[in-house]
Amino acid sequence: MRQYQSIKRQHPDAILFFRMGDFYETFYEDAKIASRVLGIALTSRGKSTGKPIPLAGVPYRAADTYLTKFIKAGYKVAICEQVEDPKKAKGIVKREIIRVVTPGTIIEPNILDKKANNYLVSISHIDDRYGFAHVDLSTGEFSVTELETENKLMTEVERIHPAECLVIEQFEDVGARRAVPMQKIIAVVDPAINHVPEWVFSPDAARSELLDHFHTLSLDGFGCENMPAAISAAGALIYYLKDTQK
Repeated sequence: MRQYQSIKRQHPDAILFFRMGDFYETFYEDAKIASRVLGIALTSRGKSTGKPIPLAGVPYRAADTYLTKFIKAGYKVAICEQVEDPKKAKGIVKREIIRVVTPGTIIEPNILDKKANNYLVSISHIDDRYGFAHVDLSTGEFSVTELETENKLMTEVERIHPAECLVIEQFEDVGARRAVPMQKIIAVVDPAINHVPEWVFSPDAARSELLDHFHTLSLDGFGCENMPAAISAAGALIYYLKDTQK
């Protein structure tokens, strides 16, 4: 349980699929959610502070079926695997999160809609311009632009129809200069909304993220070197992908 809790703290906003032999187990509040969303039995394993620890598990070979249900319900799922041979392990088997599955980062063919793209978008707002970046992780498509008005932003959102949208953490509290019209976006496409720390959206940090990822000295070759809002959105998107896809 100490190992589980330590790993859970890495992604507290995700359901943790904790690999134990032939099953992914969920514990505590995750188990209660899993039982409700997946329609599986809620049991218990051991005790904590004298109370039974809620437990719900699914066979790892059928994980995609359960992932689909979680994603459609708007949840993230952190996949925690055994990363050493249990037969050779001394003590507790070493485990690590190998990937966090979110609505906009699905790559499993049997979960994806074969007739439509699955877009993850990132939106920023700097100096009266909106930065808009989108990626389809299953195809590698990655585009970025800047838009002058909210109407143009909404037109682009409707065209892309994202599965997931990234915005600045606590975007409601950082003033009109950084505001993103999320209620309008949700009303149009109802994507899953996830927040990225404010510093990740700073043009300097975002530019460094992009230069590191693409191994370049400038962004001139991509046509966005002098587009701070676009750089902000694109850099935050790459940061999020690194954080979730490991």
